[in-house]
Amino acid sequence: MLGIKNLIATTSTQEGKRNLTNILNGVNLHVQKGEIQIIMGSNGSGKSTLAKVLAGHPAYNLIHGSLDFRNKKLVKCLPETRARLGLFLGFQYPIEVGGVTNQDFLRLAYHSRYKKKQELLNASFRFANRLLNFVKILDMDPGFLPRPLNQGFSGGEKKKNEILQMAIVDGDLAILDEIDSGLDVDALKTLSKTILIYQLDSLFTNKFLQSSKSLILITHYRRLLEYIRPDHIQIMKQGRIVCNGYYDLGLIVDRKGYDWLSSTVSGSSLIEKINLNKIKLINS
Repeated sequence: MLGIKNLIATTSTQEGKRNLTNILNGVNLHVQKGEIQIIMGSNGSGKSTLAKVLAGHPAYNLIHGSLDFRNKKLVKCLPETRARLGLFLGFQYPIEVGGVTNQDFLRLAYHSRYKKKQELLNASFRFANRLLNFVKILDMDPGFLPRPLNQGFSGGEKKKNEILQMAIVDGDLAILDEIDSGLDVDALKTLSKTILIYQLDSLFTNKFLQSSKSLILITHYRRLLEYIRPDHIQIMKQGRIVCNGYYDLGLIVDRKGYDWLSSTVSGSSLIEKINLNKIKLINS
């Protein structure tokens, strides 16, 4: 579904300069249909930058590498084109938008996927049904729907609203940037439950009973792993993925931190081999 190969990126503010400082230094990542992958790393490791580059944020320039989503090249695609293809980004710091109600924003986002009038008529009923279902699952107050988008919402309410947007847009790949930050235990349980319901929802509409929704969850901590078991865990350091593994890798990182992982050797495959050998030594 998603293929990233040797991705190098810098900020657009450096455009025209001779000596560019790369924020992403050769990222390689593959996400299959129906997979949940978690990207972990310390502050400044490039996790959020990767998410924004995938969404087409104008603050970043791609210097090298390929970016494919559903067999389409994303490098020259506008953010709205990527969204229509089925790519969703849940922000770490959702912005407030005055003058636009939450419900109108969600309705417009949902209806933007349909072009024919007949499809729009059918979509209106499906939108109302889906909206009420996920508001209930998220344990949200319906009184938030007619209020301005994210205006006056607490941190936890904004995070719930991001998950609600994800569920309504119903894309193929959702990237959630530190959706667990600032949440108490109960809110984290609710969000994790909703994320899993959202992913499993596509399973029952697939004739092969396979989930078609993929997720990339970005986080610092392992507490998200207590509620969501990923298919793979990727560790980022200094703008590249330096190690990958499964659930146990998250436990090791929680115990030992990120400093023990190598990131300075040339060649991403060599770095990953070195770090995998370190993990074997830790587990032995």
